[in-house]
Amino acid sequence: MNLFKNMTPVLLKGDRIVSNKIMMLASITGSIAAVLIWWGVYKNLHAASKFLTYSIFKVEQGTHFGFALEFFFYDLPKVMMLLTLVVFGVGILRSFFSPEKTREMLAGKSEFAGNILAALLGIVTPFCSCSAVPLFIGFVTAGVPLGVTFSFLIAAPMVNEVAVALLYGLLGFEIAAIYMGTGLIIAILAGWIIGRLHLEKYVEDWVIQANGDATSISQDKMTWEDRIVYGWETVKEIIGRVWIYMVLGIAVGAAIHGFVPENFMASIMGKDAWWSVPIAVVIGVPMYSNIAGVIPVVEALLGKGAALGTVLAFMMSVIALSLPEMIILRKVLKPRLIFAFIIIVASGILVVGYLFNILI
Repeated sequence: MNLFKNMTPVLLKGDRIVSNKIMMLASITGSIAAVLIWWGVYKNLHAASKFLTYSIFKVEQGTHFGFALEFFFYDLPKVMMLLTLVVFGVGILRSFFSPEKTREMLAGKSEFAGNILAALLGIVTPFCSCSAVPLFIGFVTAGVPLGVTFSFLIAAPMVNEVAVALLYGLLGFEIAAIYMGTGLIIAILAGWIIGRLHLEKYVEDWVIQANGDATSISQDKMTWEDRIVYGWETVKEIIGRVWIYMVLGIAVGAAIHGFVPENFMASIMGKDAWWSVPIAVVIGVPMYSNIAGVIPVVEALLGKGAALGTVLAFMMSVIALSLPEMIILRKVLKPRLIFAFIIIVASGILVVGYLFNILI
């Protein structure tokens, strides 16, 4: 009898292990099936958009409205599908990170190495500009240098998986790589310059005095099934947060695509208009959007003859220097530091805009 009693916990443990393996296999199999279905639908989006526009809605072919509606019906599901796939993959990657781990990785690093690491972490960590205040407080109280913190805060909203997915899907690998590379350079150099200027005295006193907890909070060990679930939860969270911007952005892009003459955009945002880059930055700063909302507009502008450098400058200013973000940051930064931040980042964006208008 004692032998059977001793074997019972072992058998139960073995059943749990088998059950966990079956559940993990089911999750992985389901994910693979979802990807295959995704691919089949994605390959037929163009035909579907034409069918919806000209067969279901009976719009006359060759009209401005027809071009605009076809653009909308093609780009909206395309963007949603690309975003879902990439965010799911990055969501699994994010399950290995937490804000506490991020602070621990950045604290104590030498300045320039810290700027590089902070900008790279901004790509894969689950933060956006709306998280600036709590993150800033956490980073500063954890001993992360001010310039390193700014490198992270510039890169996180501007250079992330949403940008990769949308730019690659809508504009191709070359433009996606250009944007990601220049965005990282701006984040690294702007943070390094802010660090060299020693502007810590312009952080609000209550932030410096805050008793932050710099220790890392241990995470429960996650199984691969947990990480897959976390990936889907990340998809629901991000899609839920940005879908309205995507719809509005694609609608604006569709209107530009269908109704705005090519020569018009080329004349005001083309290479020959030297003032187009600073004007694009000035227009972009007060706008309230995110990467999901602005990229479809960028796609349409490029298609109508706008210069690449001017469009990149516009996009970066909308994402990295939005007025709402500056208002949020005012809670923790004094005006002089915010002004320095705007000038440094805007200067980097202007350089990028002019450089690519010259080179491409």
